[in-house]
Amino acid sequence: MFNALLLDKEDERTVASVQPIDESRLADGDVTVRIEFSTLNYKDALAITGKAPVVRKFPMVPGIDFAGVVEHSAHADYKPGDLVVLNGWGAGETHWGGLAQKARVAGDHLIALPPKITTRQAMAVGTAGYTAMLCVQALAQHGVAPGDGDVLVTGANGGVGSFAVTILAKRGYRVIASTGRPEEAARLSQLGAADIVERTTLSAPGKPLQKERFAAAVDCVGSHTLANVCASLRYGGAVAACGLAQGMDFPATVAPFILRGVALLGVDSVYVPRPRRIAAWNAIADEIPVETIESVASTIALGETPDFAARLLRGEVKGRVIVDVNA
Repeated sequence: MFNALLLDKEDERTVASVQPIDESRLADGDVTVRIEFSTLNYKDALAITGKAPVVRKFPMVPGIDFAGVVEHSAHADYKPGDLVVLNGWGAGETHWGGLAQKARVAGDHLIALPPKITTRQAMAVGTAGYTAMLCVQALAQHGVAPGDGDVLVTGANGGVGSFAVTILAKRGYRVIASTGRPEEAARLSQLGAADIVERTTLSAPGKPLQKERFAAAVDCVGSHTLANVCASLRYGGAVAACGLAQGMDFPATVAPFILRGVALLGVDSVYVPRPRRIAAWNAIADEIPVETIESVASTIALGETPDFAARLLRGEVKGRVIVDVNA
């Protein structure tokens, strides 16, 4: 038996509760993991509260990522005692995820945890930091260099945004952080932001083509914000788009793309091929200081996740939330 946060439907309402689960109920897979830590992400909060149709079937254990120790393995790459991390692959959506003390998954969905970081630190990074690294790598692969000009990060106070600011600054880029919480300016400066812009300057409908302000951007917001970012890029600039906090729509024109040659780089974190995952996590271990990882996270117990999920959606939670599934 193990404890898990289980979601079920009652009268079209999502109900979340911590329950003891028999291991026989775990899904098919060639690796069983004893989970040490998971996280509470925005997508997890939507699933737990039922605010969006994240969960594809019930009952469901939410949690899009986890880190832990291999207990049983029929996969050639893993043996009992190995430390592993999982991000995405439908965890918490189509099959049981990380907000539990155990998980059984396909070994191809796991990667070995880099030796420089612990399971707790891996979940302080979580899908947010991993997505941020994928965004920065996408910009670098496109050819955006530190000397090209300012790089904007939208939604900079969120998990992805905070890590994007940190990674870009450490790589030598001059980072401009966009946020709706000006009281967090000092924290963003500590993470490496050179300047702060109020999100309202980007979130309203704007002109199809605007003053060239940024060499590149990481966008976690979507909708009008992403449209304005594209319209404000310098000639040949690029934006790595990974989020939809403002909305899934993209009310833009083709003007920035055909008149300034800008590029819109879509960044997915759920089904990224394994080699790119490994490269991203190795870069995280090498580039993000441990003190930064630990400074952006707080830890809660498994039973606290429903309350924190509601608070997260209300914008009351700062930084990353680690879930100690054994507390």
